[in-house]
Amino acid sequence: MNTLPPWLQVQYPFDCHAFDTSAGKLNYIDAGAGTPVVMLHGNPTWSFFYRNLVLALRETNRCLVPDHLGCGLSDKPQVADYSLSAHVERTVAWIESLELDGFHLVVHDWGGAIGFGVADRIRDQIKSISILNTAAFAFPSIPFRISVCRWPLAGKFLVRGLNGFVEAATKMTTVEPLPEGVAEGYRYPYGNWHDRVAIDAFVNDIPMRKSHRSWSTLQAIENSLPWWQDKPVQILWGMQDWCFHTGILNEWEKRLPGAKVYRFAEAGHYLMEDAGEAIYPVIREFVN
Repeated sequence: MNTLPPWLQVQYPFDCHAFDTSAGKLNYIDAGAGTPVVMLHGNPTWSFFYRNLVLALRETNRCLVPDHLGCGLSDKPQVADYSLSAHVERTVAWIESLELDGFHLVVHDWGGAIGFGVADRIRDQIKSISILNTAAFAFPSIPFRISVCRWPLAGKFLVRGLNGFVEAATKMTTVEPLPEGVAEGYRYPYGNWHDRVAIDAFVNDIPMRKSHRSWSTLQAIENSLPWWQDKPVQILWGMQDWCFHTGILNEWEKRLPGAKVYRFAEAGHYLMEDAGEAIYPVIREFVN
């Protein structure tokens, strides 16, 4: 059932489904029929990021798009495990509950690390992977405008108090400005301090040193990447992304040299907002 405000239902016309975990309920889209396509979002987005891809695929594919715990329309417990490993575990449990006979995987931003962590756990279920402006390996630095959100006290106030991470994302992730209704869609689930708990947790879960709690998890995911070198993988990249920049794309090409790469010159981090009409057919053909 979709109980969202009418203005949002126009953009996100999907029924809401729920999967129970020990930490809270995960909301997810389940739309269409055919070979399943699982789509995993990042931070600070939610399943809304994939709304138009679902509309493009649902005539030929079953589209399954969860909101990670603390994100989108999922529960937002204030005390919970929001680590990379916990997100992987919850996503694996959700997928296993669906009893799928294989599926295609689409990943973006944090969805890349989570998605490749999931894929390593259930390799025999993965039919293909589409990589969109993401990473599943450590890199030596992060942009200052991300690192400031990790500063003790000040970072939490910026992210949870001022909604700085979401607001910045609505303005800095595309080449063309987001229409206000679309920007409001991205903001919708994150209206107050309480609802921004996972945004803050994701920012602080970026492992930049070996002592970080998620370092070993990310290293294990990174070490699994060679297995995908001869598997069906494609990379779709917005070339105007200041965070997941071309250096990260180059690293993907080194690690997965057999992957077909599509570069979208006039697209930013939210590449489907800038170049969706060019991207949807590429993914549709790949998963069918």
